[in-house]
Amino acid sequence: MSKIEKLDDLHLTIAEIKKKDYPQLKELMDRVYVNLGGAWSKTTIHTLIDAFPEGQIAMFDHDQLIGIVLSMRVDYAKFSNPHTYDDLIGQKEIIRDNPEGDAIYGLDALIDPEYRGYRLGRRLYDARKELCRQLNFRAILAGGRIPNYHNHQDLTPGDYIDAVAAREIHDSALSFQLSNGFIVKRILTAYLPDDAQSKGFATLLEWANIYYEPKDYKPNTRKSEVRIGGIQWQMREVESPEELLQQVEFFVDIMADYNSDFACLPEFFNAPLMGLCESTDQNIAIRFLAEYTEWFKNEISHLAVSYNVNVICGSMPLLDEDDTLYNVSYLCRRDGTVEEQRKIHITPHERSAWVIEGGDEVKVFDTDAGRIGILVCYDVEFPELARLLALDDMDILFVPFWTDTKNGYLRVRHCAQARAIENECYVMICGSVGNLPQVESLDIQYAQSSIFSPSDFAFPHDAIMAETTANTEMVFFSDLNLDKLTHVRNEGSVHNLIDRRDDLFSLKWKKKAKIPASKLTDEERRENSGSVLIGNPLQDRAQKP
Repeated sequence: MSKIEKLDDLHLTIAEIKKKDYPQLKELMDRVYVNLGGAWSKTTIHTLIDAFPEGQIAMFDHDQLIGIVLSMRVDYAKFSNPHTYDDLIGQKEIIRDNPEGDAIYGLDALIDPEYRGYRLGRRLYDARKELCRQLNFRAILAGGRIPNYHNHQDLTPGDYIDAVAAREIHDSALSFQLSNGFIVKRILTAYLPDDAQSKGFATLLEWANIYYEPKDYKPNTRKSEVRIGGIQWQMREVESPEELLQQVEFFVDIMADYNSDFACLPEFFNAPLMGLCESTDQNIAIRFLAEYTEWFKNEISHLAVSYNVNVICGSMPLLDEDDTLYNVSYLCRRDGTVEEQRKIHITPHERSAWVIEGGDEVKVFDTDAGRIGILVCYDVEFPELARLLALDDMDILFVPFWTDTKNGYLRVRHCAQARAIENECYVMICGSVGNLPQVESLDIQYAQSSIFSPSDFAFPHDAIMAETTANTEMVFFSDLNLDKLTHVRNEGSVHNLIDRRDDLFSLKWKKKAKIPASKLTDEERRENSGSVLIGNPLQDRAQKP
């Protein structure tokens, strides 16, 4: 009975190769490498097992050896550059394993021909990748044969590799390596001169360990497990700024009780103070509110230090020295430092009723619990801003918002969740509820605050980490694993950031605009956008039936 007929009775195990397994190993290598000299000698294999036992991995069906991967340790700096197979072998075919090496070198990988087609080789490769992570090696390197190249000698080796990568040509070795996450770093010439099928050429392959930490690595204080909390804030009438600050302290205290690393307030959380303004003119009332911004910033900064919580101060109006009004969010770190993020895109209401202008800078803030970004409400509806932050290695995006109706809220929510997916980061949206009948144009609010994650296996099935009850004052929390972001960006089901076609398009931040976009004509705005539209401009298309 052949092995293939016994597949209905498989019992697969993966284990280190032992010296007693050499007879089976020799028989297997002689059959597979019939055109390449057959098996390594017993001395070679026994010496390799003594030197690096963990790197010699076998797959058994019951007691039958059906697959192996052999490995050695090498210096990454040397073997990530051009070399030949002979550089790996010493006298009497003794493999030059380097105990001080910082990379694994894949020597051989093979599966019994009668067991092929069941992706068993992938299991052996996964075992070697896990070994690379556990032993903190920088990468797995390998000189990969291209055994089908002799059938395509009209192509250069580079063109052949490109064709295999594009799946126009199948190569039993290279196609397998590429499907297992290896990349081609360079072409090796005369790697195995006797390899007639590959015409002596080989690929230098690499699988990088994204968790590798150099021996001289100095760990920083960044946490991998971060707890973030938000305050779905009830708008209510207050008699003084001190009363409102007392409410803020109450919630910051709660965040501290739950050991939260961050506490987020909603946009214009201190808007109830506008009810204390004697004028009903909205432009006057918002400037009245701006008079308290510096005081609130300083007081909340003290709370952040006292309660050991990084506080995102929602947003408050800021009257600049040139009498220009901005909508500003402050990051009050628990170490006492404060930074600001001005809202970039101003809503029509903010512009017409309050004469607020947009800021001209977005940035990622370093904290003791990850790199964060802040986009105030409407800004999250513009994907370019979050993408710029993601390209600067942002972990968590905070979006304080204020919306009056459910459809306004849903714009923020759906855009925020899209930002989490497309930028492979966590996103918190934090809003206010209730009503302020004494404040013109801020009489109602609608919110259901949430925390979103990327959409992949490591995260909740609906990509929602936490969610509040709609229109109810409450706090909400979620524990975020920042290491999962590293994993999903490099080894997730899809790679939204890596797979961007920056050979076709790019995104960059321009210098500060001299004239606000709201004051430009349609033609000036189109010229300033830097965009090229094929066909009629969108504005013209919309006017056609």
